[in-house]
Amino acid sequence: MQSTFSGIELGKRSILAHQRALQTVGHNLSNASTEGYSRQRIHLQATPPIYRPQLNRAETPGQIGQGVDIARIERVRDELLDGRIITASGDQSYWETRDRYILQLEQVHNEVGDSSVRNLMDKFWDSWQELSLYPEQRAGREAVVQRGAALSEGIRLRYNSLDRIGAMVEQEIQGNVKQANTIIRDIAALNEEITNVEAVGDNPNDLLDRRDLMVEKLAELMDITVDDRDPDEFSVYTAGYHIVQGRIARPFDVQPDRTNEGYSEIVWSHSNEEVRFRGGSLGALQELRDDDIRTEVQALDSMTINVVDLVNEVHRDGYGLNGRTGLDFFTEYPAILNAQGNFDADQDGAFDTSLIFRVNGSNTLDLQAQIGLSGTMRLPATTAAAENGLIDVAYRPTDTVEDVIARVNNSGADVVARLNRRGELEFKATPARDGDNRDFVLRHLEDDGQFLTGYAGILAESGADGAFRADQADAVLALRGEGANRPAAGYAVAPLQHPSGWMEVNPAVAGEPASVASSFSVAGNPGETGDGRAALAIAAIRNTAVGIGREETLDDYFADSVARIGLKGEEAELALDTSERIRKDLTDLRQSISGVNLDEEFAEMIKFQHGYQAAARFISNVNQMLDTIINRMGV
Repeated sequence: MQSTFSGIELGKRSILAHQRALQTVGHNLSNASTEGYSRQRIHLQATPPIYRPQLNRAETPGQIGQGVDIARIERVRDELLDGRIITASGDQSYWETRDRYILQLEQVHNEVGDSSVRNLMDKFWDSWQELSLYPEQRAGREAVVQRGAALSEGIRLRYNSLDRIGAMVEQEIQGNVKQANTIIRDIAALNEEITNVEAVGDNPNDLLDRRDLMVEKLAELMDITVDDRDPDEFSVYTAGYHIVQGRIARPFDVQPDRTNEGYSEIVWSHSNEEVRFRGGSLGALQELRDDDIRTEVQALDSMTINVVDLVNEVHRDGYGLNGRTGLDFFTEYPAILNAQGNFDADQDGAFDTSLIFRVNGSNTLDLQAQIGLSGTMRLPATTAAAENGLIDVAYRPTDTVEDVIARVNNSGADVVARLNRRGELEFKATPARDGDNRDFVLRHLEDDGQFLTGYAGILAESGADGAFRADQADAVLALRGEGANRPAAGYAVAPLQHPSGWMEVNPAVAGEPASVASSFSVAGNPGETGDGRAALAIAAIRNTAVGIGREETLDDYFADSVARIGLKGEEAELALDTSERIRKDLTDLRQSISGVNLDEEFAEMIKFQHGYQAAARFISNVNQMLDTIINRMGV
């Protein structure tokens, strides 16, 4: 039968339940400003009655209630909304990082006044134009030297600015990897703690909030996917692999990559496999460093090495006021000192690679002449997607030399073609699109017909056996005249990496401006004092199709550089604005669901306070009843 003191127990349950409910309200109010906190709600349920149908019971009408119990205390959270916020966080962080660094790249290009590379370049060409008008004057030569030095300094400053931005990105990558590793370990530790708490039947609400906050912070660093289907093994994925699986954490390492400027490569700590992220700040930083900044440096290098090569080509053939000839105006630094470009790439003591920048034929060609030949050239492709890394460029008998050159330059090959000032067909290597290949190294030249052999005079033999291949030593032996009794094709060894960082006027010319060439020889005799043809030829480079990458002239290069970085900046700005709006809408929606509303909490507090007071009054009344029964009723 029911105990006389059951009323005290019933009241006690109510007191404890409402006290816990008030504590939950107080906990919500205390954490109203805590980042990542989700409001908690207590769920009360009636205590099972004293009599149940399946048990022996007294013959009393109805079930006798036993008060209230706490069913659970749960946090208010929308898991589907959380998943969308994780994705939005990664998108916003990605575009935020890109926008920040693209803005710095824009500032490098937006040079103002006399210090801009464009203005310095214009003054340099103007000085040669002026020298061509007054070739007998020493002052004009001094102006050429000074403006050449100013141009070199301006290009070096731009390169150093790009290099500093690359170094900043590299430092941020290393810092973000350390931060990501800390978060990954924290999530794994929280997983273990949450599992232990849930094992005893409790709700680890605050721990779950902390884990969700850590996951959101991690999503800002990289693209991740969360899998919580197994409550005992909360998992986080990136790049198709686990970084967290229950209590197991798989962090990352950074190690130097000698094929990428010595920058760090992010790898899995357990396997040393490279990791490439597609989102978050790390994905943006990898893309900025290995694509955007690299592209800008390569474009500047390409412009620089072509200006150096073209100016020197003319200057070597010219004569100075003092009669000197054969001098380079700009100093060229070869990547190696081997005259044939042989290089030991794997450092085993034997030459295995040829580093050649430029080759030119031995025959003089006419741009408008029909070649009368058919065949296919095989050239190095810009991407590894092409078969064997090569691309086919066909030519037909009705093609002119100009048609073939245009087809090569529009083929997507890692080379550009042109006729040099002597009318010889010339192939130059461009910056490599594939980071595993070296910049300005001609990797392959092959022709199954006669265009590159007998017609242009570049290769000695047709077919694959006669191909020029950079992946072997003595590749220049495949050129016409090398190792055979024929007119020799010309070639130049690949330059030292980053010509824009070392460009300078030849000290032999800077120290004696009279050595600046302005004239050409006439009938084998040294140039005359009043001859300005060499200076005019150098000035003409300004508006000549020089084959700088895909651009034809220097003006095209500057226009393309400004347009390229401007479009990237516009894209980043618009995408950032969109991603910020999306994330704000989602977080505002989550705040309306999971955030602490002070008015709502005050209403809950009043409700539970009244419930607590009522339970206390009930216990007081029961106590009076018991006092009457125990102390005031006689025997």
